[in-house]
Amino acid sequence: MHESPYAAIQGIDLAALEGFRAGIRRRYSDDQILAELRGCAERLGRSPTMREFLSDPETHAHPQTVIEHFGSWNAAKRAAGLVPRRFATREELLVQLRELGRELGRTPTGRDLLEHRSSMPSKSLLWHTFGSLSDALREAGFDLPVGEERLERAIAQGAFLARRLGHLPRFAEWGEAKRADPGLLTEWQVYRLFGAKRGGWSALQYLVRERLLEEGARVTPEGAVEA
Repeated sequence: MHESPYAAIQGIDLAALEGFRAGIRRRYSDDQILAELRGCAERLGRSPTMREFLSDPETHAHPQTVIEHFGSWNAAKRAAGLVPRRFATREELLVQLRELGRELGRTPTGRDLLEHRSSMPSKSLLWHTFGSLSDALREAGFDLPVGEERLERAIAQGAFLARRLGHLPRFAEWGEAKRADPGLLTEWQVYRLFGAKRGGWSALQYLVRERLLEEGARVTPEGAVEA
C-alpha cells in the first residue's frame, strides 16, 4: 500500500530539501540564467513568459530554477534588463503592479511608479493599455476609494486635454470638451473634488502639470504645454 502523498510531504527532511535546492541552484550561475533570458527575449522579440522560456529549444534552465535564483520570475527579468515595457502583455503589467503593491504593503500610486521607474512600466503605458491608472489598479485587484479614483481620473483626463489644447485646461474649456466627449467627468464634478473652494481649479491644473512633467512634457510657467 502506497504512503499518502500528504504524509510524504510532511515527512520531508527540511535540511535535506534545502541541500537539494542548493545543488540545483549551483548547476547554473546567475550570469548563465540571465544570458538565457536575454537570448530568449531576442528570439521572441519581447520579454518571455515562463511558458515561452520553457518551450524555447535553446534554453536549458527550468523557469523554477530561475525563480530559485532570483526570488521571482519578474525579478530575474529585471536583473536581465528585460522589464516589460513596449512589448508587455496586459497580464504582465498587472503582475508588476501586484508585485509592487506587495513590496509597498499598500496600493501603488503614480508617484510610486515614478520612483520605481527602473523596474516598472510607465503610467502612460498603463493609461494606454487600461484607460487610466485607476482602471489598471482595479483590474490588478486593488481597492480604490471612490474619491481617490475620481481624482486620478480627473488628472488623467486633464493631462489628455492639456496635450490636445496645448495648455492647461480652463474650466470653460473642460465644459466644452465634455459636451463633445460624454466619457469625461463634468467640469463641476472635477471642481467639487477640491471642495468647490476658491483656487480649486488651479489646484487641479497644478496636479495636471505635475502629471505632464512626469510623462516628459514641457509646461511653461504660463501653462503652455509642449509634448
